[in-house]
Amino acid sequence: MCVTCGCSDDGETKITNLEVSEAEHNHHHHTHTLADGTVITHSHNHDTHTEASQVHAKIHGTTISLEQDILAKNNLIAAQNRGWFKGRNILALNLMSSPGAGKTTLLTRTINDLKHQLSISVIEGDQETTNDAKKIQETGCKVIQINTGTGCHLDASMIDRGLQQLNPPLNSVVMIENVGNLVCPALFDLGELFKVVILSVTEGEDKPIKYPHMFRASNIMILTKIDLLPYVQFDVQKCMEYAKQVNPQIQIFQVSTTTGIGLDNWYEWVTEKIKNVSTVITA
Repeated sequence: MCVTCGCSDDGETKITNLEVSEAEHNHHHHTHTLADGTVITHSHNHDTHTEASQVHAKIHGTTISLEQDILAKNNLIAAQNRGWFKGRNILALNLMSSPGAGKTTLLTRTINDLKHQLSISVIEGDQETTNDAKKIQETGCKVIQINTGTGCHLDASMIDRGLQQLNPPLNSVVMIENVGNLVCPALFDLGELFKVVILSVTEGEDKPIKYPHMFRASNIMILTKIDLLPYVQFDVQKCMEYAKQVNPQIQIFQVSTTTGIGLDNWYEWVTEKIKNVSTVITA
């Protein structure tokens, strides 16, 4: 069991390329480029959680020690992913939310509206099924499905492996749709340039203070389903105040994927950021 978030390592991570209908299981290859330009490819047959379990068995260390080990390994691979993205001028966005907030709907609408301006590829994360990946594929967008099994989040190693199959073009956008969860995805850096948290008006305005780490870690908050505001009890102003209370720097967009309200502001942000990927500084 992963002591960082409590999810189990009993199941295998599966990566599916819908174009070729092939699944990659735990045996996988990594390719990294060193500072001098040397390309190194090496293989693994176990994932971060398995390694962490072995470490725990060997050293009988504390939970804190194991958590630090897991995150340190993840952060190292995330840094390599980030360098890979920047070297190819790829804008990588990590989209996070609770289940049902509207990530996939926002993603498909964004792809359809911007596909003639930008090249967009998607890494789709879910515990099981390829349902959302198939919806994304219908837009004509290239997509790779990562099923985490009992895992409740994507990690940097999964993204590294997925990128080998996705092979996004230079000067493009990679949208990573994380597993629906407002807790664990915030802990794991994937190498993305920006974290985007999506919150719907059907969830309650207090989510930013109930799940502060998620909103503190995010650069952008997208408030979705605002067309439903006449029919739900949701205080938009209070929600934004809570978000700013947790993260004064967070940028907020209010959108409806049904009516299209507010989407232009989101699209403008994406198209502006792709122009300056190489100059973005992230933690």
